[in-house]
Amino acid sequence: MTKKGLETRQKLLTAAEQVFGANGYYEASIVMITQEAQVAQGTFYNYFSSKKAIYEELIRKLSRGLRSQIKREVTNAHSHEEALRLGFQAFFRWVKEHRNLYGIVQQAVLVDEALYRWYYDKLASGFIKSLTAAMEEKAFRSLDKETLAYCLMSIGQFLGMRWVYWENQEVPVEVFETAMSFILQGMGKQAENK
Repeated sequence: MTKKGLETRQKLLTAAEQVFGANGYYEASIVMITQEAQVAQGTFYNYFSSKKAIYEELIRKLSRGLRSQIKREVTNAHSHEEALRLGFQAFFRWVKEHRNLYGIVQQAVLVDEALYRWYYDKLASGFIKSLTAAMEEKAFRSLDKETLAYCLMSIGQFLGMRWVYWENQEVPVEVFETAMSFILQGMGKQAENK
């Protein structure tokens, strides 16, 4: 694909994020997406075969972007605790920059359940990988990693929804520290012998 072609494709995806976020999947249309992207309607079909095709690609793109952002943020962490903190902070920043993420992803349960599961399975696999390393190094006690992954995702999901999405603000420090205390005390190695 040419550079111009890649730029047009990206314009369509950016427009789709706005249109699906504002109108929902079922109310959104290809016409609305092309108008938002300021491209001819026929141009859409050079890049995507249908509304569902661009929706699927948008969710995959958002997932890749989110996971990439978190990975970049945690790369230089000096401990598993610091990586966990940095990962949550990266998630909250991502939600602030991509406010339509919640609505777009949540609608997928009705539009394409397999895609919805894929989105969360990809996030969970990153948590499981990190938790495995932390448990092998005895930074956290040995617990079921998949269960912990989904618990951690739930904490991030709902704190992000409560503060970043609903209130359009940063997660307050005391809220963040309460959540981290809850998480770290629950997974902490000091609790293993009790």
